[in-house]
Amino acid sequence: MLIRNTTRGTVIADRAEVARSVAARTRGLMLRRFDGFDGLVLEPCNSIHRCFMLMPLDVIFFDNRRAITKMVSALAPWRLFCGSWRAAGVLELPEGAIARSQSQPGDQLEFGGPAPSRAGTIG
Repeated sequence: MLIRNTTRGTVIADRAEVARSVAARTRGLMLRRFDGFDGLVLEPCNSIHRCFMLMPLDVIFFDNRRAITKMVSALAPWRLFCGSWRAAGVLELPEGAIARSQSQPGDQLEFGGPAPSRAGTIG
């Protein structure tokens, strides 16, 4: 799935996976690396754990309108809790994705649509 920051005109991920079931959201990226995808959407979700995670992540929390409510760059493995009470979903990304996309709290996200060519995309 393509995920764009429409406020900044940047692509955040162009091969994101979506975890909607309780089991898929609970597992998330435990004992996994980004392999064949460049983002994981957890929806509905307003908090994450980092137990059994293998690498630092950039994390974007977004509300029901898909506006960014909170961002955390380079969140380390084994952090027990990170959340945003206003969030309706979470986007887990490879470290550095927030900076590359120039995302800021309040920016509007767009999910779906055709993925652009790999040239000039983030992820």
